[in-house]
Amino acid sequence: MSWRSGRCLRGCLVLFAVVSALCVCGPALYWKFKKGLRLGPTSSPACTPCLCDCPPPLSLLKIAPDCGGDDPDLKEEMEKQFVDLLTEEMKLQETVNEEHAHHMNITFAEARRVASQYQREAEKCNAATETCEQARERSEALLIKEKKVTSLWERRARQMGWQGE
Repeated sequence: MSWRSGRCLRGCLVLFAVVSALCVCGPALYWKFKKGLRLGPTSSPACTPCLCDCPPPLSLLKIAPDCGGDDPDLKEEMEKQFVDLLTEEMKLQETVNEEHAHHMNITFAEARRVASQYQREAEKCNAATETCEQARERSEALLIKEKKVTSLWERRARQMGWQGE
């Protein structure tokens, strides 16, 4: 029984491998044979070359020969000297740096204000903690004192004949 099932399984695997190979390679082989089997007058005629009467593409200079030539702002900008342009760039950089410094100063002042507020809150917490600690120490001292008094009264009661619980 196992010999037959092994043989059947092997046959199924071979069949699966052949079908997979045909699925993968089949389309390419189909087109290759279809192109290669054009024999005689039954095959379709070859394409004729296209005849176009298109004008040549326009160059950029023909489309816009004097790009921005009519713009007075652009003309004025182009006529400035290199030194003037550098001076203007440095002024812009200085303005940007001043704005950045101003923003940093505001941010720093805000950070100092918040830090001060947190410091005050921390001092309040520390003071409250000290107060609680002092109250705990006083309570502990009172408890110790109360235990001593209770012990004294219990000793006296036992001396008087009290048996306890």
